[in-house]
Amino acid sequence: MKQFFKYFFASLLGTFSAAILLMVLTFLFLITLISIVDTDEVVNISSNTILELEFKSNLPERSYFDPIGISNLFSTNIGKKVGLNDVIKSINKAEVDENISGIFLKLDNLNAGGYAIIEPIRNALLEFKKSGKFIIAHGNSISQKAYYLGSAADSIFVTPTGDIEFKGLSAELTFFKKTLEKLDIEAQIIRVGKFKSAVEPFIAERMGDENRLQMKEFLNSINDHILSNISTVRGIKVEELKKLSNQLIIQSPENARESNLVDNLKYQVEVEELLRSFLGISNNQKIKRVSLKKYLKVEGKEKPYSSDRIAVIYAVGEINSSKGDESTIGKKNIVKAIRKARENDYVKAIVMRVNSPGGDALISDIIWKEVELTEKVKPVIVSFSTYAASGGYYISCAADKIVAEPTTLTGSIGVFTIIPNTQKFFDNKLGITFDKVTTGKYSDFISGTRKLTAFEKNVLQKQVNRVYHQFVENVSVGRKMDFDAVDKIGEGRIWSGLQAKENGLVDEIGGLDKSIEIAAEVSNLENYRIVEYPEIRDPFEVFFETLYDETSSKLIGTDLENIIQHYSKAISLIKNNRIQTRLPFEINEF
Repeated sequence: MKQFFKYFFASLLGTFSAAILLMVLTFLFLITLISIVDTDEVVNISSNTILELEFKSNLPERSYFDPIGISNLFSTNIGKKVGLNDVIKSINKAEVDENISGIFLKLDNLNAGGYAIIEPIRNALLEFKKSGKFIIAHGNSISQKAYYLGSAADSIFVTPTGDIEFKGLSAELTFFKKTLEKLDIEAQIIRVGKFKSAVEPFIAERMGDENRLQMKEFLNSINDHILSNISTVRGIKVEELKKLSNQLIIQSPENARESNLVDNLKYQVEVEELLRSFLGISNNQKIKRVSLKKYLKVEGKEKPYSSDRIAVIYAVGEINSSKGDESTIGKKNIVKAIRKARENDYVKAIVMRVNSPGGDALISDIIWKEVELTEKVKPVIVSFSTYAASGGYYISCAADKIVAEPTTLTGSIGVFTIIPNTQKFFDNKLGITFDKVTTGKYSDFISGTRKLTAFEKNVLQKQVNRVYHQFVENVSVGRKMDFDAVDKIGEGRIWSGLQAKENGLVDEIGGLDKSIEIAAEVSNLENYRIVEYPEIRDPFEVFFETLYDETSSKLIGTDLENIIQHYSKAISLIKNNRIQTRLPFEINEF
């Protein structure tokens, strides 16, 4: 008994001490949080200042507050996470700001996102140059995406001992067929569309002919666009640029200079001497510079007041049956945002910014209905970002106009479902068996612990066919296209934004700014305000929600997190027995 009380009170003391420590850490963290939360403080800058741009982390579609760094309790990443929307606003503001003389673009460790994120920033920089102000770019190690962004500068420099990447695009898919075989799990596939390759990783070891074809044409479309734009600003023929990448000629900074990809080889300290000459200051004078995050707090020129508004609705992330948040499209957040904008008499037009690989077919259809109802009341323009695939395209097709980035992954009009048969896995690997009692022959339909019968597969195929037919019909009506024409370019096939414009899935090529301009034009608006939906949640609400979030991957290292993301996406596809309108894959563009 003495031993019992000894261990009992020791355990109690340990638990109590841990609780006290957690409270202290939480208190300290909250103090840090309060001190970091962005305020309405206005930052003033003096004349002859340089705006420094550097993108070391992924840019979300719009700015929001990140309560946890995400891997460290006291991470320096805590605070406002700058979004693409604020980056573009800042460049546009700097263009007319008399105190900004130019932009210094740092290209090291660029990790802003895919080419559809880089494109609007690059376009804003090209527009900035029209003001007569300079843009200088420099990097020690310049990735392919960083070079594409930096090519917008007046001059681009690389460190003599650094490196520069110029090799073309590639896409690598992960296949789980052998893994499932080792686990004795059968992926039972029901799909529509020969290009709907979301199921391939579970039934094949490599890409099928149709998937390989669409991937190759998709990447070639993007690559041709990138090389064409580089050709325009650098004065190098596209054929020569293809030779440089196809033969891997750029193996050193010296090769890049000889090929006119960069202007010269300079260390950053030497580039700063050049900046001083542009600013008209001596070598011993300090360069006045302002970071992007600080420049966000610099007041711009006020526009004339107007009660008229254009609502920008951010539909970002996978479409699922949750309520939705900053990174997912749920059954509540986007539906509520569309309704709110539709019912607001001050909102004269709506721009829906879509960046989604798709997901749940039912939720996609519910959101589509809200867009269709809204389009009858006021103009709805859709702006595509990196992804507008499958369910992401579904929710968009009822809009008045669709605007896509040249590199947007678009389309994937197809439907599938995956039903796992885990019977042998539990029996052979774990020694677990199942038995059941039912009231009817098919009461355990889609149980996941047995093989589907031929009749059940036929039932599921009819359901998938019905959803696909409705998908194509909605696109046909929304895009004013013949059903058979949509079906022909559907079948789960993906297209770049440029290809999608050619086949009628997209109306215009451009970014969010162009979509807003179109919305203003069709609404006959000259003066208007932009309002954004869904509303950004309170930082403290997000913090406490994140604190108790069961998603442990937010607290682990980057490499392991990437592995878990691949695994969790595969598992979510297998365990989700609902019909999906989802992109076949995700691409990391390098």
